[in-house]
Amino acid sequence: MRSLIRRTSPDALPRDPAPSRMGYRYQRMMLTPGFRGTVRIGVPILLILIIAGSWYSKPENRAALAATIEEAKQSFQERPQFMVQSMNVVGGDLSVLTEVAALLPSEFPVSSFALDLEKIRTEIEALDPIKSASVRVGQGGALEVQLTPRVPVALWRDGTVLRLIDADGVQSGAIMARAERLDLPLIAGDGAEENIAQALRLFAAAGPLIDRVRGLVRMGERRWDMVLDRDQRILLPSENPVAALERVIALNDAQDMLSRDVAVVDMRNTNRPTLRMNEEAAEALRRGNTTISTNEAGN
Repeated sequence: MRSLIRRTSPDALPRDPAPSRMGYRYQRMMLTPGFRGTVRIGVPILLILIIAGSWYSKPENRAALAATIEEAKQSFQERPQFMVQSMNVVGGDLSVLTEVAALLPSEFPVSSFALDLEKIRTEIEALDPIKSASVRVGQGGALEVQLTPRVPVALWRDGTVLRLIDADGVQSGAIMARAERLDLPLIAGDGAEENIAQALRLFAAAGPLIDRVRGLVRMGERRWDMVLDRDQRILLPSENPVAALERVIALNDAQDMLSRDVAVVDMRNTNRPTLRMNEEAAEALRRGNTTISTNEAGN
């Protein structure tokens, strides 16, 4: 009986199947989806970033990468479907087209990616003769520029310069001599261009006098003088100048006033219009009054 009982050493005892404390904790963490995703995805990404960062930290590697990216970018942008082959500019006279052409590419073909269409449009609209412009790349690879030029409605004498003015009072160019645009009315004086709308109404109201009108002069930046031939002037008030001009025209139709030796028709006080005779007529009148006075004295 004793022979059947064997003593066993401590090393021969069976191992405990339960995991260690660290193993148990690791297994529990692996059961968490977030931790499991971090181990399977985050760790590889971190290793890749470390390797990439180490490679990118070298200047020669950075230069090589930049050159590769630029080459790929240029290769894509220079594909045939992105190339602009020509340009077409419409909507202006020869001088305007010449100014606009100076703002456009001079060599073709050129990649559409190299063209800043908005910048080109802004630069074109900054030109005095241009009111608005449309710039786009059309079918067939053509750069299409549609111009809307400013239409001058008057000439503004700014010192010694004759400027073309549109209906908004914006300069659209300049000319050397009045004879170049006899079809346009003439305005002058400080602030004249800012009151172009009122000036145009006065020209329209001139009616039968329009052939004698030489222009309008802005006086003190608040009212107009209408200048006629024969050195005659109509001084208009700051308020309701059109009505005052129509009154002068009515008086002229009734009494043929402006065909006489009148130098100035002063309408600044509309309640009491004043006539001023020219120097020759005034001198003749003075001589006549002197003769009358002498005769009366002799009698």
